[in-house]
Amino acid sequence: MSIAAPQHASTALPDEIAKFSAIADEWWDPQGKFKPLHKFNPERIRFIRDRITDHFKRDPASERPCQGLTLLDIGCGGGLIAEPMTRLGFQVTGIDAAEKNITVARLHAARHGLDIHYQCASPEQLTDTTLRYDVVLALEVVEHVADVDTFLAAAGQLVAPGGAMIAATLNRTLKSLALAKIGAEYVLRWLPIGTHDWRKFVRPSELAAGLRGAGLEMRELRGLSFDLFKDQWTLSGDLDVNYMVFAARPA
Repeated sequence: MSIAAPQHASTALPDEIAKFSAIADEWWDPQGKFKPLHKFNPERIRFIRDRITDHFKRDPASERPCQGLTLLDIGCGGGLIAEPMTRLGFQVTGIDAAEKNITVARLHAARHGLDIHYQCASPEQLTDTTLRYDVVLALEVVEHVADVDTFLAAAGQLVAPGGAMIAATLNRTLKSLALAKIGAEYVLRWLPIGTHDWRKFVRPSELAAGLRGAGLEMRELRGLSFDLFKDQWTLSGDLDVNYMVFAARPA
């Protein structure tokens, strides 16, 4: 739900930056406007940990299985993913379009004694540097950018040889219009009205094409489904609404 930064021919949109800046103070309230992301987090963290430890031949059961690996969290928001990634052992850099999000993320990390490098920057901006990362995350961000292929080209360029990228987004289907847009915003009020534009949701085929264009190989595609009875999200084979992608750059 957060976005890439507004500089250097960025794909970030000013209205999206303003939208998420306005509610930045609520990032760490599990019952606030980012409640869906708090619900997502356990399954997202497991997915990232398991795919990355398998890719880099690490023990997922160890205390800090990703020790020594670098990770870039694009559209990091208030740090909901950056902090648990740091606890897994990653050396984490988080970037976001909204300076207010970065301020919130820095304060929360400092309060918990976590060493995370936060920066108000865009992936496009970082491509001019020599920085490359073992893992790049783009979670709930591609549906908020101006041009998906341009965004993925920049994000993919930041993946080091032999590294990996994980993206999560929303499929553009009638089911997602009913559930993720109308249901989540207008009926259940899980999200503020106007959070998403269904026309900007990204089909898996479109995401896969963008990743291939960025020189990445898509290795896995999984859906995320909500169980009303258990009140939790789980991985599934249903790609109609929320889904996650694991891709890798050849060594």
